[in-house]
Amino acid sequence: MTEFKALLVSEGADGGFQREVVQRNVEQLPQGELLIRVRYSSLNYKDALSASGNRGVTKAYPHTPGIDAAGVVETSSVAEFAVGDEVIVTGYDLGMNTAGGFGQYIRVPAAWAIKRPQGLPLREAMILGTAGLTAALCVDKLEQAGVTPESGTVLVTGATGGVGSIAVVLLKQLGYRVAAATGKAEQGDFLRGLGADEIVSREELQQGSERPMLKERWAGAVDTVGGDILFNVVKSLRHSGSVACCGLTAGVGFQASVLPFILRGVNLLGVDSVELPLVVKASMWDKLSLQWKLDLAPLCQEIGLTELPTAIERILSGGMVGRILVRLD
Repeated sequence: MTEFKALLVSEGADGGFQREVVQRNVEQLPQGELLIRVRYSSLNYKDALSASGNRGVTKAYPHTPGIDAAGVVETSSVAEFAVGDEVIVTGYDLGMNTAGGFGQYIRVPAAWAIKRPQGLPLREAMILGTAGLTAALCVDKLEQAGVTPESGTVLVTGATGGVGSIAVVLLKQLGYRVAAATGKAEQGDFLRGLGADEIVSREELQQGSERPMLKERWAGAVDTVGGDILFNVVKSLRHSGSVACCGLTAGVGFQASVLPFILRGVNLLGVDSVELPLVVKASMWDKLSLQWKLDLAPLCQEIGLTELPTAIERILSGGMVGRILVRLD
């Protein structure tokens, strides 16, 4: 039996949750057509929720989180994958109720995996991870809705986080004028270094939530936070503008009005990267390996498994900046 290291989250007798790196063996993994030796993963907000006992994400413990994984196929029972293939797995049930990428091995259905695009090494794929895939899907939706660099400024909320920071880099590379919204005023230089042309405070975006309409300001937006901030963004869109919505850190509900939609013709676009058909995921990964290939080194911090518990506490306390790459030595 192959033994490996994994972060294991366990529920104590007092109802609290502990996180520790332990030895496991592959026989403890669930059934699946592919056994993958994980080389890299990444830390996302959903991983931190799973690692803190959130039953809305993970129903049963002990559990190994990690909704992202990139590695090498060690065994395969399907013709589509061969031993030695380098693959990427993101979303579906990985890291939620299926042992995830914070372990050196995962076993998953072949329908969850894509072969690594030639222009995207495994390490770069996990600097992107679900956050990068989601950011790209948001920008793609805005483009499909007609938002162009000539349309005007595009706002990114939660801009210091994983999705937000990558969205800033991608939009700037594509020629957009970018406004980065954050509650971390001290990170202004970091955001300008990523390409932000303007810094907007969280407090500014929260103003006017009681009003049905706000002054037209944004041609488009990538919203990673939700809540009343999201609807304030909707109320601030220019005529025919669009906002791509993908997050909920500020809340799952907001006070809504039909007025922005019927008076300005704006669009609220939902983005999901978890249950997206694999062919769509593969197409977006190909895009991120070619015409949308990004230099994300300025926003990446690399850690090992033993450093994960501290990083999880940081993301839960709102201290996350950029991307955390997890190396599975």
